[in-house]
Amino acid sequence: MEAIKVGLLGLGVVGGGTWNVLRRNQEEISRRAGRRIEIIRVAVRDVAKARQKIGSEADICNDPFEVVRDPRLDIVVELIGGTTLARELVLEAIDQGKHVVTANKALLALHGSEIFEAASRKGVMVAFEAAVAGGIPIIKAIREGLTANRIQWVAGIINGTTNYILSQMRNNKLSFAQALEQAQALGYAEADPTADIEGIDAAHKLTLLSAMAFGIPVQFSKAYIEGITELTEEDMQMAEFLGYRIKLLGITRRRDEGIELRVHPTLVPASSMLANVENAMNAVLVNGDAVGQTLYYGKGAGEEPTASAVVADLIDVTRLDTADPDHRVPFLAFQPDAMADIPILSSDDIHSAYYLRMTVDDRPGVLAEIAKELAKSGISIGSMIQQPADHGLARLVFLTHSAQEKLINQAMKVIEAMSFMKSKITRLRVEEF
Repeated sequence: MEAIKVGLLGLGVVGGGTWNVLRRNQEEISRRAGRRIEIIRVAVRDVAKARQKIGSEADICNDPFEVVRDPRLDIVVELIGGTTLARELVLEAIDQGKHVVTANKALLALHGSEIFEAASRKGVMVAFEAAVAGGIPIIKAIREGLTANRIQWVAGIINGTTNYILSQMRNNKLSFAQALEQAQALGYAEADPTADIEGIDAAHKLTLLSAMAFGIPVQFSKAYIEGITELTEEDMQMAEFLGYRIKLLGITRRRDEGIELRVHPTLVPASSMLANVENAMNAVLVNGDAVGQTLYYGKGAGEEPTASAVVADLIDVTRLDTADPDHRVPFLAFQPDAMADIPILSSDDIHSAYYLRMTVDDRPGVLAEIAKELAKSGISIGSMIQQPADHGLARLVFLTHSAQEKLINQAMKVIEAMSFMKSKITRLRVEEF
């Protein structure tokens, strides 16, 4: 059978890894796919540099639209990133009747509905395993492996940069700024790390996982997002003292009222699986009604781990190239005409246990006042720690039982206005899974 022809947009870290993996494992890949997969065109900014890397084995140009419109191509692999040019290129490739493979989570989180609708109209596939958790096959697991289940929740560490920073803060007693600087020096964090440390990257990925888990449209704009920039060494140490560790988690949960879609720092029990995922590794827990909890763990980024997912998508698309479009695996696990209109809940409607840290005047009656206000809001205290601080102050930490976030916010507002308060309240959510 004739080889399937591929155009590659971008030859950076992941693009270079894709080229290398495909060439190195070509024989094995052909046996799995049933046809050879050949990259015959590449678009890059620096043609001379690309030529040094891949020689004359593919045509190289600096115009990605020239590649996308090449009538010889069956598949376009988009690895340039961003959401503007990438969107134009992906939609043009689809309009040209080409399948698309992408690792671009931001593109799909923001424009996924438009892209998937266009692909459905043209009868082509859009594959995006590499967009979430690098080399971990979490997309295929949810979209295919767990299709017998009514998925209850998905929770995971899906950003390696923040997990590395938090690991260093805990293990080496570094400040956030010190851990970030170290992550940048090692290449785990970008020069501008905003998307990682503010939770945006994780929210892009979680949006896709939520859509596939519950059969809802991609709705990144409705995600609750909170980063790690306000965490202190004190919070890391206090969590450890209480038997917890702090991780930046993406959590999406089905509730009777709607879907929770949230990214934030979270206290998890130190003995749990997620608590022991260290450094730049990723891990995702999925809970289904039939299978129970399943865990997916591995490298969430990097040249060849991500390339592994890109090439796996190429193999899947090659296998299904000649299949009836109506009988392929749906992009988001559910048939397009069966997507549910379930609301995404606001942060006020989140239900969680909470960690509340504050500094107060060290005098009689303070604890009673705080406990009274929490009780008035229907918030039950699970445990409390009091530690002396300098200059006649005390540090208080409360762990609450599960409560609605709206009630927590109301109580915090009242407590912060009390005369004995000497700090804002640091609030973190606590999850047991």
